[in-house]
Amino acid sequence: MAWIYLLLAGICEIGWPVGLKLGWTDDGVRPLWLVFAAVAILVSGALLMWAQRYIPMGTAYAVWTGIGAVGAFTVGILAFGDSASVIRIVSIGLIVAGIVGLKLA
Repeated sequence: MAWIYLLLAGICEIGWPVGLKLGWTDDGVRPLWLVFAAVAILVSGALLMWAQRYIPMGTAYAVWTGIGAVGAFTVGILAFGDSASVIRIVSIGLIVAGIVGLKLA
């Protein structure tokens, strides 16, 4: 169950950078997106806290941030037109390899 909490925490970790990006634009502040970001941060942190009861802290933190980083990277490419250069994709692949390694260890 702890790994499910950690997976959900990582998914919520994707939400707050998206909320911040959409909440502060050239057109001004969009408060609902900033509220979304704040809720995502709180839920993500709470789920990480619960997961760390059974998963070593270093492993949980690395997996949590990795899921958030890979997810935000993917959303950035798909939704915001961020660069999908080969070096960026290879680099994110290394993060995924690290997450898998930690899960297997």
